This record gives sequence, structure tokens and C-alpha cells, in this order.
Amino acid sequence: MSEVTALSKFACPACGAEAVWTPSKHALVCPYCGTVSPAELKADGSLVEESDLVSALRSMPDDQRGWVAQKKTVRCQSCNAISVFDPSRVAQNCDFCGSPAIVAVEDSGAPIRPSSVLPFKVADTRVREDIRSWYGSHWFAPNKLKTKALTDTLKGIYLPYWTFDAQARCPWDAEAGFYYYTRNSKGEQERHVRWEPASGVVDHFFDDVLVPASKGVHPELLSGLEPFPTTTDLVPYDPGYVSGWIVEQYQIDLIRAAEDSRARMNAALEQMCAGQVPGDTQRNLDIHPEYSAQTFKHILLPVWLLTYTYGSKNYQVAVNGHTGKITGEYPISWVKVAIVVFIALIVIFIMMSHQQ
Repeated sequence: MSEVTALSKFACPACGAEAVWTPSKHALVCPYCGTVSPAELKADGSLVEESDLVSALRSMPDDQRGWVAQKKTVRCQSCNAISVFDPSRVAQNCDFCGSPAIVAVEDSGAPIRPSSVLPFKVADTRVREDIRSWYGSHWFAPNKLKTKALTDTLKGIYLPYWTFDAQARCPWDAEAGFYYYTRNSKGEQERHVRWEPASGVVDHFFDDVLVPASKGVHPELLSGLEPFPTTTDLVPYDPGYVSGWIVEQYQIDLIRAAEDSRARMNAALEQMCAGQVPGDTQRNLDIHPEYSAQTFKHILLPVWLLTYTYGSKNYQVAVNGHTGKITGEYPISWVKVAIVVFIALIVIFIMMSHQQ
């Protein structure tokens, strides 16, 4: 425990206060005296490690668990998200849904440690402006929504993801259909299908198939944040990168994530195999995937998250903290919808009147 305690804070070399990771400077910055300490982090370009999936599913060594830093963990009783943050921070509301119903989580077993992190690159000042523009671009949103800043609850959060690599060899067989045409007794052309057996093999390497492990961000928003440059911009995990930031602890474990990734790979292979079937149409495609060299990573990806309540419903806007891509939810003004429908009906009525 002494090692964990020693690594829990990153002292400013000038004044001794706790420094935090600042994306705009790509370094640890002291919020009190402004001293920049880039040397605190592993920025040496060392290789991001992949872990063998089969071995990990049997057992994960203890030295690959935990945060390598002292952390406080709370669970939201409303959305069930688990937030992890520095011990000095006091949490009064859930960082994902805003609910005050949060409870401390006792350490019931250290989670698998992230192997790598995609650091924040987009500063919060730019994100706030982009979100305001995003709101203004949605005409069907209520006017009141556009006149409010709605960026007060913006938070930088590292979301948990799993990535999976695998070499796939997938034999397939199917029936390939070839069109041919004849004329019937009325001289009309009729199309027929000649079916022939077909088979082949697809070889493909899956690199960083992403499986989100977040419960705090609405699932329909997660895919909208992609792509994340995980194959090029990841850095080895260092607690300094998450110092001063909120981290969501994964609740989709390795086993469930591996099953999800296999389903995604199988679906992708089925499309690839279908693309190899000759002819004009096909049926009874059957694939037989075989996987080898299966590895995985547990990684943290940066997201700016804004949660707000309009009426009685909670909405979220999420921003990719590395690329700036925005995806979000917003209420619909049914008055505006009714106006559009009314105008459309008038146009249809006028067009029908001219045709008569």
C-alpha cells in the first residue's frame, strides 16, 4: 500500500501543490502557480502492450490489477455508473446523470488495470463553443434550449473500453445464383435463377475491435463518438494522465466483452464471405470462422460529457476528447413539428388543387 499512496498525487516541483493533467498543454500543470511538468508522464513512445486473451480469461495476474494510485470509488444508484476519482475530490452528484443518489463502493477486488490511455487533446473552452454551435444547428430543438448556455455541467471523463485483436481464417460455402432469362408464351421476359454450389476462404486480421464498457453514457451515443485513433495515438497507462480527471470503472467484464467482440467479428466475416460469393444472388451462406493470436487491451478513452435536464427527462451530449466529434440528445419542440406538418399539408392541398 505504501507504493500506491506514494503515487496517488503528483506534486508541483515549484510549490508542492497537486498538479493535474491538462490536455491543451499535454502535461501536468499546477492550478496554483501554473508550473508545467511534462516530465512526470511516460511520453517516451514505449510500446502499448497487448495481453493474451486466452490466458487472461483463465486468470489475470494481480500485478495487472488496480490503478497504481489511490482512488475513491462511488456508484450511482440511479444510472449504476461507477466513478473513480482522486481522494481529495468530494462527489455530491453523479457525473453521468446528475443524480444525488451516490454511495461509496467498498473495494471488492481490484479491476484490471488499463494498459493504455488516449489522452485528452481538445480543451474544454473549444468544447463549450462547439456544443453551443451544435445546439444552434438543431432547428427542431426548443428555442429556450438554444438561448441557454447549458455547458455548466461539462465534465472530462475517461471511459472504459476493451479492444480485441485476432487473426481469422474463415472457410465458407453457399449457393451462388446466376440470372438467366426466357420468354413466355406471351412474349414477356421472365427471369430465372440457376443455383450452383460455391465455397472459399476469407483471411482477415482484426485490429482493435472496440467494445465499450461504460454504463454512464447512453449506449446510442457511444458509437457516434467513434472513431478513436487507438491504433496510432494510444500511450502506456500512467496514473498521471488521469490525475484530476474522472474515470469510469468498467462494468462489462472481460468475458462479456470478449463474447461481444466475437459476435462483431463473426458479423464482419459473414459480410466479407458474402462479398466473395460469385453470381447475381446467393443463399444458404454458412461460415466456419477460426481464430488465432487473440489479444486484448483495457484502455481509457477521453470524452467530454454534458448532462442536462429538460422537462422531466435527462439528456446527454458527448464529445470525443481527442478529435472533437460531437454526438448528443436534445428535446423536440412539438410546436415546431406541428408547424412543419401543417405547412406540408397546405403544400399538398395546393398541388392537388392545381392537378384538378
